[in-house]
Amino acid sequence: MKRLVIILGILLFVLHQDCWFWTDGRLVFGFLPVGLAYHAAYSVVAALFWFMAIKLVWPSDVEEWADEPVPSEVPDSQAGKEKAE
Repeated sequence: MKRLVIILGILLFVLHQDCWFWTDGRLVFGFLPVGLAYHAAYSVVAALFWFMAIKLVWPSDVEEWADEPVPSEVPDSQAGKEKAE
């Protein structure tokens, strides 16, 4: 699965370089330049790609580490004294 995400990421990188629409004067829906419509569609596809990447290959140990409680650097007995000062 990780290999698929990497390949799709590279493909999205290549597709982002849309030099083929720079001089195209066509309009989509009668008002939207084709290059802008391409980037709108690209943004939706990129968002779906990142959603898929997070769901499929995001390391679960990072989430477990982030959910662990943070140990206090100052013992509770000294924390009250520092606040009073």
